[in-house]
Amino acid sequence: MFEYLKEVPAEVFDAVGVAGFGLYVLNYTMLTFKRTTSERIGYFVVNWLAASMVLIGLFNAFNLASALIQIFWIAISTVGILVRFRRPRKAPPTFSTRRIA
Repeated sequence: MFEYLKEVPAEVFDAVGVAGFGLYVLNYTMLTFKRTTSERIGYFVVNWLAASMVLIGLFNAFNLASALIQIFWIAISTVGILVRFRRPRKAPPTFSTRRIA
């Protein structure tokens, strides 16, 4: 399998890494503008995917510090996903339109 990776053009790894960067930026922007929350499992899935893609991008030009950050991000995102799967879902709050006088 590793022999096959040697035949892949470097530009492919670069493109995957840049796409991962794009996912990071998109996810953080959505969080900033309150289009998503860190309580949603999708937030952690996108972070996991982005970190994985950046790590793949590092196959072409390895950087130990960056690889360690991506591995940490993958691990913490995996924990976040598992915690949200295990936690019982709360019912959304209901508000009464009745007025108490």
